[in-house]
Amino acid sequence: MTTETTPPSSPDDGQQGTSSHGAGYAAARAALLAAPGPAGRPRREALARLTDDWLSGLFAAAGAPPGVALVAVGGYGRGELSPRSDLDVLLLHDGPVARDLPERIWYPIWDSGASLDHSVRTVAEARAVAAADLKAQLGLLDARHLAGDAALTATLRSTVLTDWRASAPARLPELRELGRERAERHGELSFLLEPDLKEAKGGLRDVVALDAVAATWLADAPRDGLADAALRLADVRDALHLVTGRATERLSLQEQDQVAERLGVLDADTLLRQVYEAARTIAYASDVSWRAVDRVLAARAGRGRRVGRLAFPFTGAGRGAGAVARGAVERRPLAEGVVEQDGEAVLAQAARPAADPVLPLRAAAAAAQNGLTVSYATVRRLAAECRPLPVPWPDEAREQLVTLLGAGEAAVPVWEALEAEGLVTRLLPDWERVRCRPQRNAVHRWTVDRHLVETAVRAAAMTRRVARPDLLLVAALLHDIGKGWPGDHSEAGEVIVRDVATRMGFDPEDTETLAVLVRHHLTLVDTATRRDPDDPATVEAITKVVGTVPQLELLHALTEADALATGPAAWSGWRASLVDGLVARAAGRLAGGHGDPVEAAPTAEQERLAVEAARTGGPALSLLAQADGAEPGTEPMGVELTLAVPDRPGLLGTVAGVLALHRLTVRSAGLRELDPIGAGAVLLLSWRVAAEFGELPEAARLRADLRRALDGSLDVARRLAERDAAAPRRRGIPTPPPLVVVAPAAASATATVLEVRAHDAPGLLHRIGRALDGSGVRVRTAHVSTLGAEAVDSFYLTDEEGRPLAAQRAGEVAAAVRAALG
Repeated sequence: MTTETTPPSSPDDGQQGTSSHGAGYAAARAALLAAPGPAGRPRREALARLTDDWLSGLFAAAGAPPGVALVAVGGYGRGELSPRSDLDVLLLHDGPVARDLPERIWYPIWDSGASLDHSVRTVAEARAVAAADLKAQLGLLDARHLAGDAALTATLRSTVLTDWRASAPARLPELRELGRERAERHGELSFLLEPDLKEAKGGLRDVVALDAVAATWLADAPRDGLADAALRLADVRDALHLVTGRATERLSLQEQDQVAERLGVLDADTLLRQVYEAARTIAYASDVSWRAVDRVLAARAGRGRRVGRLAFPFTGAGRGAGAVARGAVERRPLAEGVVEQDGEAVLAQAARPAADPVLPLRAAAAAAQNGLTVSYATVRRLAAECRPLPVPWPDEAREQLVTLLGAGEAAVPVWEALEAEGLVTRLLPDWERVRCRPQRNAVHRWTVDRHLVETAVRAAAMTRRVARPDLLLVAALLHDIGKGWPGDHSEAGEVIVRDVATRMGFDPEDTETLAVLVRHHLTLVDTATRRDPDDPATVEAITKVVGTVPQLELLHALTEADALATGPAAWSGWRASLVDGLVARAAGRLAGGHGDPVEAAPTAEQERLAVEAARTGGPALSLLAQADGAEPGTEPMGVELTLAVPDRPGLLGTVAGVLALHRLTVRSAGLRELDPIGAGAVLLLSWRVAAEFGELPEAARLRADLRRALDGSLDVARRLAERDAAAPRRRGIPTPPPLVVVAPAAASATATVLEVRAHDAPGLLHRIGRALDGSGVRVRTAHVSTLGAEAVDSFYLTDEEGRPLAAQRAGEVAAAVRAALG
């Protein structure tokens, strides 16, 4: 048994006349490749047929005895040959063969100049090699008969396929690991300026792996667009071979224009976009397929016996998650209409995509925040059934987008799943111009669209640094959106983002902030590195751009996130120090006492409740359902809860705990003091809450529980602890640690301002409230906001006499809140 890829020294005899055979094939091959006829698959198939006929003739001329077959394997076995592809052939036999028989076939091939990868084996030997070498086994899966004993080839094919299916549980993890190693060595094809069309992730080698997975009958990849993507990469590979005259797989910069011209493509950028789109289709299909394999193998290991064939779930848009059919499947709720099943986010049985245009974003946000992805079937169904969002977007849609982006790294595979089915461009039509757009700059490591997502990922780690994390994340996602248009991309982006922000439902002030951030996302680093930091005009250039400290903080965080997402060469300690210094000087110029917030006059309903509470000495409340959306008939999505209670300790934590018990998420809250009849202070709490799952609670039940909690008959803390202990622990995602700081004295002349920024979680405000209550301070005013998945709260605190806290005590209160947040 031998395996060789290069010829040994030619023997002295036995090869007369073979050179003419090789020359004839070489001439015919050259004529085929130079012919003006159809290229692409037809030419590859024609080249394979030409080679088949030639090798069959060589086999016949060699005088092979019965019991011998010539078999094509690997890429040649699949019946397509690129211009510079190797010829992978196997001389199969059922017993001893004459030593010179292989040489009579191999030498004419070498004489022709073709690259040959050959072996001589029995069926048993081929099986043994396949069992020891996964790559050899993959090549044999594509075995195709060329000449000789067809029954012997059929036996090989049947045996190898049977072995492959029997060994699939052990070999598939090995195959997956090979793919991971290739991706580490060669990168992701869809983001490389000089991609390897075969070996990089999303390349032709992954297509072969997907076919091997399908041959196991355990799982299959989504097939929509996959064949076209593979054909596109194969066509580019053909053109590359012809342009270079070499068997190269790397699409180098210097060859891209020639390859584009040969393929009839407008230019090299258009060529790369087509390559990237094809690679993303293949890479996404691979991800989906391997998740299906994981589910099947996990189910098989859990049941301890053979699992039947997977009911291929990738051709429709049904509700299933693509898991093996089996008994009851655990489904854990994640959000309204979304549950977790088999490690993926899928739609709940009661979900109604056609009536819920926010559902794609809600499912995506829930998946990302829980470290999951959205199942393929679910994304397909959402794309097929969901209506476009109304304009402007409902508040919930905007909040869910921010929640998705705030998940950081976990948002990337979810975003890719949405993009694969066209949901991203449906949400953001301007995304189409930057999708798969290459950046011909050695500093950039991503395409424009992926750079935007990566910038949002970096920004998610900086949300504690800003008062408006929602604006930071949206600006990060859109800061380079103008690169799809002519001219300065910052100027174009400013125009685009104003329109996008308005469609998303941001108010004029927030829209203006987003426009400033996009227009000037390069200003800080350009100014810091090109201007004299000691020149007052340098600082003035920044303060003219951003008029407030909060805007400056946003621009600072965006600048850093953008640079970090660009690549290692775009950000350094030196650049960071220059930018930090400029920001510090600009902040000093902009800083000043903000003063106490000016409260709006109480409404008539608020005054009525305050008077009632003051007269009765008990709580008075009202509940008003709020519709979220611009379309008639929109279902209530939240509740405005107004509560007036005579001032008493522990109020904030108690009310927040009751809302948490009813699985109500606090979107915003305010607390203020009133004295409506001169009989003592009444605390007025205004809340905007939304149901975490299902429908909103009945008003009467919520009112009753609030009264019980306030009179002490309902132990809110104990009930919450019992519920948390009974709930299954769900894996989460890494988030920045909570930030609890005492604001400078200039923030308020009459109170100490405690600022809390944390990742939102059930009962968060309850824990903060209990910590403040336990510290013995009065919460005179509170401003609570939940922006996406981030809570940004400010509490105006005084001591028992109504004075600002001493510095030491303020620090102790902040430490108590930090401890409560863990």
